[in-house]
Amino acid sequence: MLTETIIKAQRGDWTIPQNWERFTREEHAVWDLLFARQSEELKGRAVSDFFSGLDVLKLSKPGIPDFDELNERLFARTGWTVVSVPGLVPDDVFFEHLSKRRFPAGNFIRARGSLDYIEQPDVFHDVFGHVPLLAQPAVADFMQAMGAEGLAAIEHGALHRLSRLYWYSVEFGLAEEAGETRLYGAGLLSSFGEAHFALESPKPRRRPFEIERVLRTRYRSDAFQESYFVIPSFDALLGMLNDVALPELYDALEGQPDLDPA
Repeated sequence: MLTETIIKAQRGDWTIPQNWERFTREEHAVWDLLFARQSEELKGRAVSDFFSGLDVLKLSKPGIPDFDELNERLFARTGWTVVSVPGLVPDDVFFEHLSKRRFPAGNFIRARGSLDYIEQPDVFHDVFGHVPLLAQPAVADFMQAMGAEGLAAIEHGALHRLSRLYWYSVEFGLAEEAGETRLYGAGLLSSFGEAHFALESPKPRRRPFEIERVLRTRYRSDAFQESYFVIPSFDALLGMLNDVALPELYDALEGQPDLDPA
């Protein structure tokens, strides 16, 4: 049954029914455990917009959010919706969804024995990590613009550049707020260990966010980051993206060496 559903999804936009009622009591309990633990852990560490947007996840039923209910609240805020997918989707499909203000979320959750590490992003990473900030207008507009830029980068043969921009902002970005450095990237907001490491460890570099440098900086997906980039605000991040002609910058960087994040 699941295999047939995935095959049908692959023929279209990879979306599948969430079928909220199929989640088990244990799966809902894992969500509740992660939600409570991470919400507490992020106090004083995450940007204030994350907490102001967090109420979109505080729904009438416990456990994993029902996307129908979630989308009513999120769409009313910024015109975004969350769509259910079986797991990682092809790059062009992913960016097409973003360009249409749809965020793909994996329709599964990690096991209790794997609270702190999963190979593929699950519904907790995708929804807890991304959705609260999608209720913030500048982030909502930035994410839609990233969708359009992702499709353009694929056409330009420069997806590796755009992936770095996405990685060091949407997934592992830091922001200045009230004189302090705070978390806003979903990979940090949903990670118990790296939320501490990104802010408190002396090991990683923390640099001002400069698009050209970001496009040249490699990253690793199998370890904590060796560099983080810090934005002054979400409005500034959106402004930086709007002010640069990325295809021209891709061409200008052609042949230049990559930068080691360490």
